[in-house]
Amino acid sequence: MKQGRMIVIDGSNGAGKTTVIEALRDHLKHQNREAVFTREPGGTPIGEKIREVLLSTDTSGMASVTELMLFAAARAQHVREKILPALQEGKVVISDRFDSATLSFQHYARGLPIGLITTLNDLAVDGLKPDLTIILDLDPEAGLARVSTRDSPDRLEKETLDFLRKAREGYLAQARLNPERFIVIDASQSVGHVLSDVLQAVDHILEC
Repeated sequence: MKQGRMIVIDGSNGAGKTTVIEALRDHLKHQNREAVFTREPGGTPIGEKIREVLLSTDTSGMASVTELMLFAAARAQHVREKILPALQEGKVVISDRFDSATLSFQHYARGLPIGLITTLNDLAVDGLKPDLTIILDLDPEAGLARVSTRDSPDRLEKETLDFLRKAREGYLAQARLNPERFIVIDASQSVGHVLSDVLQAVDHILEC
């Protein structure tokens, strides 16, 4: 059986990941492809419990290293319980965030050592690398304005503009260093243009 493909949708808060993922769900269904849609943190019963702790506004005092270790723990379970089995069955896995988010938020924005992050992430992913990571890039000020209209923004959505700018730079830096694995899409375009760019990139990787 052909090995499946993993595609990550990531990027700035408020950049439209949910809209893109819903469009991908319809697109892949129309193509009769077996697809698994998941998210980080979360994706498994254990991961979802960790997600509650990570994103709760009641945990504003969480230490940066605690945050990093919780993300790694959720990812380790996610990879082993959900992602790898789906890929081994030849399915397409679409994940709302993955390892690129940890590097952006915990290293570039939080300032944690890259060596520590790499060590924990390598342990969590067990050699798995996404086939494609799509970065939806949006000016953090615009993203913050979008997020502020939500009923209950989570702990990370309430971060400062400076934090979000550093995280954005982290995403763009990763894309520059790994152009074969990353694609950056301007999320300030119209929804139609964004979706067209995303679907074209996904179709290309699935046809390879």
